[in-house]
Amino acid sequence: PRRPSGGGLRRAPQDGRLEEINKEFLCDPKFSDEEDLEEKLAVFKEKYMEFDLNNQGEIDLMSVKRMMEKMGAPKTHLELKKMISEVTGGVSETISYQDFVSVMLGKRSAVLKLVMMFEGKANESNPKPSGPPPERDIASLP
Repeated sequence: PRRPSGGGLRRAPQDGRLEEINKEFLCDPKFSDEEDLEEKLAVFKEKYMEFDLNNQGEIDLMSVKRMMEKMGAPKTHLELKKMISEVTGGVSETISYQDFVSVMLGKRSAVLKLVMMFEGKANESNPKPSGPPPERDIASLP
C-alpha cells in the first residue's frame, strides 16, 4: 500500500539546506543584535518553503505571483519582476533563500518584506463577509 505523499520526503533535503543557511545567519556578526533571530529564521524558512513550489531552493516569478494572490494582493507581471529585482539586486530572476532572509532582516523597506509583515494582520482584521450580498436597486448604483 502506498502512502499519500504530502511532500515531506521531497522537502527533507531542502529543509536541511535552508537550516544550514539559517545557521550561517545565526553565526553572522551583522545579525547578532537581531532580537529573536532563531524564531524569525524558523518562520522565514516555513514561509519560503511554502512558496518554493518546485523545491529547488528558489522562488520564481510564478511562485511570487501565487504568493501575492494568496495574500490578497495580486500584482502584474511587471510589478512582480520589480519585486524580484529589488530583492535580488537585479542579478537574478529568482529569489534565493539567502536573498529572502537578507531582505526580511534588512533595514531597508522592501515591498516583499512589507507584504510578508502585513499578511497576518490583514487576514485578522478583514474578515470575509458571509452570506449573500445585500440587495441593491437601480437608484443605489453609481
